[in-house]
Amino acid sequence: MSVEGRVVVVAGATSSSGVATARALISAGARVVAVGSNVERLSAFERSVAGAATRVCDLSRLTAVTELAGSVAQEFGAVDGLVHLVGGWRGSAGITAQSDDDWAAMDAGFTTLRNTSRAFFDSLVASEAGRLAIVSSNAVERPTAGGASYTAAKAAAESWVRSVADGFRRAQSGKKADPVPQRAAAVRFSVVALVDGDMRRDNPEKTFAGFTDVDALGQAVVGLWHGDAAELNDSRIPLG
Repeated sequence: MSVEGRVVVVAGATSSSGVATARALISAGARVVAVGSNVERLSAFERSVAGAATRVCDLSRLTAVTELAGSVAQEFGAVDGLVHLVGGWRGSAGITAQSDDDWAAMDAGFTTLRNTSRAFFDSLVASEAGRLAIVSSNAVERPTAGGASYTAAKAAAESWVRSVADGFRRAQSGKKADPVPQRAAAVRFSVVALVDGDMRRDNPEKTFAGFTDVDALGQAVVGLWHGDAAELNDSRIPLG
């Protein structure tokens, strides 16, 4: 089993982690559909990543994501993977400093996860090797006052993905009548933080100890198609 020839949708593809993940997938032979909401950033993505198809979509709107899923299925015939990389980090001085803007920014990542996983769920179940992956944070297990909004949103995202994993299980090996081997898996990668080459160059005095390089994330995503779906499903994989 490998990712070669498989169609993988990367949501939030214009981020540094999205670029690295798309490159790793393409190098491994996957067909990548890179999705973003900003036309200019997608144009920059196209200039730096050869071989990916790109789509502009407002992932915060379920109707738009449903249309996206339909168009991808019509053009590519199948979807074997969804990698959700929409998000970011916002922190404050403490609990009372957590603003509504902070929460709205973090909640946007969760909303796009809900929309994309719902729109592509049936396609991932139908695939012989469906995979859904998100990047979460070690802070979910050790939340702080300053990162309350960020950690709460990540915890919600993890809970949602665990529910998707249960949905995969019930749709396949958990069927009482005519069960099939588990083929789809939903996983959560956990990191302290992600770092890219630009961050290292701009901060030469920092060691970034414990951080995960975006290229390592890309290779971990590729590796999902080498693992057994039943073992991967509902797993939390630490990186770094």
